[in-house]
Order: sequence, then C-alpha cells, then structure tokens
Amino acid sequence: MEYKAFWAIKQLNMDAKLAGEKRLLQLNELDKFRLQAYDSARIYKEKTKRWNNNHILQREFAVGEKVLLFNSRLKLLPGILKYRWSRPFTVTMVSTFGSVEVENNMSERFKVNGQRLNFYHEGANIEGVEVQNLQPSAP
Repeated sequence: MEYKAFWAIKQLNMDAKLAGEKRLLQLNELDKFRLQAYDSARIYKEKTKRWNNNHILQREFAVGEKVLLFNSRLKLLPGILKYRWSRPFTVTMVSTFGSVEVENNMSERFKVNGQRLNFYHEGANIEGVEVQNLQPSAP
C-alpha cells in the first residue's frame, strides 16, 4: 500500500519531503491561529466581565434598615400595571458576599441576594401638614 502511495506521488511529480515540510508549516500556522483565538476569547471575556462589574450597583445595607424586595416572577402574572417591589422588609443580617437576611412584619426571616433589594424611603409625616381650602368664601 505504501508503495502505491509513493508511486502516485512520484507520478504527480511531487516530492514527499517537500509535502511533509509543507504539512508541518500548515500545522504550525493552525497552532498559531488557535492561540490567537484563545487570546481573543480571553480578552473578550475580560472586557465583558469588566463591563458587567461596572453596571452592578454596589449597595451597602445596614442592620435595621428598611428595604424593598424586587419581585421578578411578577411578569408571569396577568396585568401590566403591577408594582414589582414588595412591601418593606427589615434587614437583620448582612453577609460579606452580598446575601442579606431580611425579616417581614410577621417575623419570618429569609435570605435574598442584595442585588434584588432597594432602599425604602418612608414618606413625610402628614400630622403636621396644614390644610387650606382653595374655594372662595361667600360674602
């Protein structure tokens, strides 16, 4: 079989040594392209990671603060004008890696991702507000 292959190469006026060297050069070029692809993929991953990290809001929660919880499952329910933030919860514990333990008004505690929380700002106190009648008084 090898003799027939050698004979076919000789008939086509090709040198086996030159063909072998050419094949080695092609393999080296293929390795070079593969290394460039790995470098390009690594650079792309680094850039996307940097971009994503810049768009993550760094929120520092303290124990005792009131927060709102984002309800991500709400889009499955019918109704367009539903409020996506759940009632205010109280922060009971903050871990170093972003998880926060919250407590609702029925003293049930559970852990959530800190990215799903937002600060709750209580409204102004209405008791000290003066009410004025805008209708003109009759003479």
